[in-house]
Amino acid sequence: MATDPAALADRLGRWSAGRGPLYLLLAARLRRLVDEGELLPGTALPPDRVLAATLAVGRGTVVAAYDQLRQEGRITRRQGSGTRVAGPPRTAPQESTAAPVFLHLLEPRDDDVILLACAAPTAPPPVLLTAYERALARLAAVEDDIGYHPTGHPRLRRAVARHYARRGVPTDPGHVLITNGGQQALSLLARAFAQPGGTVLVEAPTYPGALEAFREQAVHLRALPVGLDGFEAAVRSSPRRPDLAYLVSTHHNPTGAVLSPLARRRLAAAAADADVPLVDDEVLSALAFPGHQTPPPLAAFGGTVISVGSLSKSVWGGLRIGWIRAARPVIDRLARLRAVHDLGGNVPAQLAAAELLPHLEAHVQAMSAGRRARHDHLRAQLARQLPEWQAPPVPGGHTVWVRLPHGDGDSFAQSALRHGVVVLPGRGLDASGGSKEYLRLHFLAAPGTLTEAVRRLASAWHEHRGGRGPGTPAPRSLAV
Repeated sequence: MATDPAALADRLGRWSAGRGPLYLLLAARLRRLVDEGELLPGTALPPDRVLAATLAVGRGTVVAAYDQLRQEGRITRRQGSGTRVAGPPRTAPQESTAAPVFLHLLEPRDDDVILLACAAPTAPPPVLLTAYERALARLAAVEDDIGYHPTGHPRLRRAVARHYARRGVPTDPGHVLITNGGQQALSLLARAFAQPGGTVLVEAPTYPGALEAFREQAVHLRALPVGLDGFEAAVRSSPRRPDLAYLVSTHHNPTGAVLSPLARRRLAAAAADADVPLVDDEVLSALAFPGHQTPPPLAAFGGTVISVGSLSKSVWGGLRIGWIRAARPVIDRLARLRAVHDLGGNVPAQLAAAELLPHLEAHVQAMSAGRRARHDHLRAQLARQLPEWQAPPVPGGHTVWVRLPHGDGDSFAQSALRHGVVVLPGRGLDASGGSKEYLRLHFLAAPGTLTEAVRRLASAWHEHRGGRGPGTPAPRSLAV
């Protein structure tokens, strides 16, 4: 199945009507056609020269756009086979060379599949149920409120402000915008700050949902080591000031690293000097293991820090409550942008979150020993059944960053899927195209489930290496 160059040009529409390098604008439009299913997996795209002539642009523009999409895993380019949209139809996902982040959340759930890719608590805790009981009493007393709060319910904004004040960051409710989870917060920030053709500095590796949000804006992602090491040099060498910088400073996703107080101070000062908005993803910041202290928030060191928080990882993923803490002009700008798409979040959920936040620290501390035990259990099982894998311990969070002794995570993830385990290969978390030899695994499942998951991973690894070990199940096709 091939795409006619003229027909593709029509589907691209006015892709060049924007600011920034043409190749990024072309890549953004092609990306949308792929992601929305207008260009089906396996479709052959026009050769570089042919598409360039049809679009009346230089061949280099098409080559660069194709290369951008190839690095993202959305297309494949092979000598003699041309350029094709990546991945087969959904009926055979085990052959896919790449899959969108969180694809398994969009597919029908197979109960025999163990999901080690997306990490979040699997059930609402009692503290949340109690918070809802209190919130419903408050909801019953509402008489003069139509329920539209684009910046968030005032009660929850005050609760988030007090949450930061308790952590040493004086905050006014006007510095807080409530969102439907941390992912919406990142999407809002990307739309507000990232311009097509601009540059966003990110860690390599990092949270893949952030990469997707930034790529939607057709920006150039410049990858730096974890902690944004080399930030100042990257700013100096950029043709223009970066639009944004993003990091996970505490219990880094996926490596688990925690940025030191001195490094936080230096980074915040450097970002302020360069006038670059610095987004600190704090979604995992409360999840320290017993005996590990969390440094002050990056926002405590001033500068241009914008904090993103959420209750999805510390309480429950079904509680779609997140927030952005920033200077008031930034909050006002984001509120206007948010109101175009969403007039506000779920009021009962926000009232429940307001009741819950004062008790959040006690809740996560009560759960921390259990999370540490599951972390230790997963690492022990990996050491016993897959001793050649490297899985360093982490001081908190939900995941471990596993290095394979050889091969790449993309191909092994397909082997793991055939054995009934979903894992997240490292390449999708790395804007530089690196981390191919890594997997991200979460440890939130019950110990028995983690043991079974590692058994299946070991069977998949034996098959992947070319040797079927005893008790290895036959490969199978799973849609997740």
